[in-house]
Amino acid sequence: MRTLLALIRTILFAIAFYGGSVPIVIVAFIILPFSEYRLQSMARFWGGYHYACARILLGIRSHVDGTIPPGQVLYAIKHESFFETIELLRIFNRPAVVAKIELSRIPLWSQIARTYGMIFIDRAGGAVALRAMMTEVRRFVAEGRSIVIYPEGTSTPPGEQPPLQAGFAGLYKLAKLPVVPIALDSGHLYPRRGFIKYPGVVTYKFGEIIPAGLPREEIEARVHAAINVLNDPSRNQH
Repeated sequence: MRTLLALIRTILFAIAFYGGSVPIVIVAFIILPFSEYRLQSMARFWGGYHYACARILLGIRSHVDGTIPPGQVLYAIKHESFFETIELLRIFNRPAVVAKIELSRIPLWSQIARTYGMIFIDRAGGAVALRAMMTEVRRFVAEGRSIVIYPEGTSTPPGEQPPLQAGFAGLYKLAKLPVVPIALDSGHLYPRRGFIKYPGVVTYKFGEIIPAGLPREEIEARVHAAINVLNDPSRNQH
């Protein structure tokens, strides 16, 4: 019965969220050439709309454990599902987000995302792709925006702790920003693969701020440990 109820709620969520996202994307595309500020407001609204749908229809709530820093930082986030990719638009103030190049191939949406502040990276593109990413990072840092990166490179199921991608240390060195590691546990409620989603609480655990300028080995070790403090395979129970 629990699985059946979760399936029904997931179907209602899909209809409400994806159906409601269509007019949001259309409006965002219309205002795209005229106002970057309004586009950023639309992104925040979309994040809020997603959370409202998740809370009302799926029974998923989020809880922040720790303090969101007010200044400009580099957020290093554990990535377990689609949930946090939209949530960060609601939680943070105008973050520029490093994302995989595949997302840049989505028609219409990719143009909006680039203008908003999405930094697409082609991990197979070698040095040229890396330099392009670094140029974008410099621009957004100069504008006073925080940067969001998933240092493991992709979403991982609960219980897995892959090593950080090599590009994280390079971005950390370039940005010269303190790092805020964030652990989360969305994967047991909002699986990265599989359709059905389950009610519960997604926790964002904000770790201790790590200063800029540390050696590569130290920053990687500290971030890896901090983003995995909620990573427990026994939580993946329904």
